[in-house]
Amino acid sequence: MINVIVELSKYVILTLMVVYTFHCFYMVRRQDEDEKNEALRQQLVLIFFMDFTAFLVIYLKTDNFQVITFYLEMMAYFAVIQILYRVFYKKASLLLLNNMCMLLSVGFIMLCRLDLETATKQLVIVAAASAVALVIPVMIRKMKFLKNLTWVYAGIGIVLLGAVFVLAQTSYGAKLSLMGFQPSEAIKITFVFFMAALLSKDNSFRTVVLATIVAGLHVGILVLSRDLGSAVIFFVAYLVMIYVSTKKLVYLGIGVGGGSIGAVIAYFLFGHVRQRVSAWRDPMAVYQNEGYQIVQSLFAIGTGGWFGMGLCQGSPEKIPIVKNDFIFSAICEEMGGIFAICLILVCMSFFLMIVNISLRIKNPFYKLIALGLGTEYAFQVFLTIGGAAKFIPLTGVTLPLVSYGGSSVLSTILMIAIIQGLYILREDEDEEIERLRKQAVRRARERSAAKRTEIR
Repeated sequence: MINVIVELSKYVILTLMVVYTFHCFYMVRRQDEDEKNEALRQQLVLIFFMDFTAFLVIYLKTDNFQVITFYLEMMAYFAVIQILYRVFYKKASLLLLNNMCMLLSVGFIMLCRLDLETATKQLVIVAAASAVALVIPVMIRKMKFLKNLTWVYAGIGIVLLGAVFVLAQTSYGAKLSLMGFQPSEAIKITFVFFMAALLSKDNSFRTVVLATIVAGLHVGILVLSRDLGSAVIFFVAYLVMIYVSTKKLVYLGIGVGGGSIGAVIAYFLFGHVRQRVSAWRDPMAVYQNEGYQIVQSLFAIGTGGWFGMGLCQGSPEKIPIVKNDFIFSAICEEMGGIFAICLILVCMSFFLMIVNISLRIKNPFYKLIALGLGTEYAFQVFLTIGGAAKFIPLTGVTLPLVSYGGSSVLSTILMIAIIQGLYILREDEDEEIERLRKQAVRRARERSAAKRTEIR
C-alpha cells in the first residue's frame, strides 16, 4: 500500500508544481487585481498540498515521527511569514513571497528526505534570517543615506574577503568560511550596494575605472582563495551594472575579453581549476577521482527521467555534497525532469520579477541595486544547475533557497527583503505619479470651468 501511495504521490506533486508554475506567469498577464489575488491564494493552497503530500510520503517511508514535527514547524514558519508580510507590508509583492516559500519548500522536502537533522538546522537559520529581514523593507524605505556609504561598502567587502584569504582553512580546495560563516555570501549584497552607489552618482570614465579597481580587488581575492564560483558571480554582476549604467557596449566587450583572458590564466595557474575542467570535458576518464561527482550527478539526472523515481525511491545519497552543490541532481532523480524544469521556471519568474522592479524604479541607485541583486541570483542558479548537468564546469555554489547552507540562505533571504523594500518604493512612486496625474487633471478641469464662466 505504501508503494502505491509513493507512486501516486510523484504525479500529485508534479501536477501541483506545474499548476503553480503556470500561475507564476499567468499573473504577469492579468491586470485585474481580484484575479491576481485569487491566483496568489491558489498558489498558497498548492504549496500546502505539495508539502503535505511530500512529507506524508517521507513519514511513511521512514516511520520517523520527527518528520511530522518538522513538517508542522515548517508550516508554522510559512504561516507566520505570510501573515506578517500581509500585516506590516501591505504593498509588498506576494508573488515574490510565494516564490520564496515554494523554493524553500522544495529545499526542505529534499533535505528532510536526505538528512532530517540538516533540514532542521536549515529551518532554524531560515526562521532567524526571516526575523532579521522583516525590518529591511522599512530600512530601505526610510534610510535615504544608504547611497552615501559608497566606500564603506567597498571597505567591508575587501576587509572581510581578505580576512578569509589570510585566516580561513582550506575546504574542498578553497578558502570559504570563518567560524562557519561564509563572508562572500553577505558581500554579494555590499558589493552591489557599492557599485550602485558609485555609478548612480556619476558614470564617467573615471568612475568606471574606480569601480573596476574595487571590483578587481573583490574578484582577485576570491580567485586567490579559490572561491571561483563567487568570483564569477561578482564579475558578471559588475559587467551588467557597468553596462546598464553607461549604455556603452565597449565596456561590456572589454569586460568579457578581460574575463576570458583571466579564465585562461586561472586555468594554467591553479591545479584546482584544471581538475574541474578535466572532469567537465570527460568525467568518465577521471571517474575514480575528480570526475566522480559529476558522473554520479549525471546518473541521478538520467535515472529520474521525466517523472522521477518518487521520494525516498532513489539513491541521491551516493552523490557527493548532494545537500549543497548537487541538490538539483537529487531533485531530478526523485521528482523528475518535468518538476526540475518547473523549478527552473519558478527561478526564472523570480528573476523576471526583480528585473521588472528595476525597470520601473525611477531612482538610479535603487534601480541598479535591484538589477545587481537579480543578476547575482540568476547567475548563481545558472552556475549550480549548469554544473550539475555538465553544461559548464563545476563552480561549487549552492542553489539559492533550495540547497543547504546557512550563509547562502541567510544572504538570499536578506536579498529578497531588500527587493521587497524596492518593490514597496516602486509602489510609492506609482501612487505619487497617479496622485500628481489626478491633481493635474483636476486643475485642468478647474481652469476649463473658469474659462467657460468668463465667456458667459
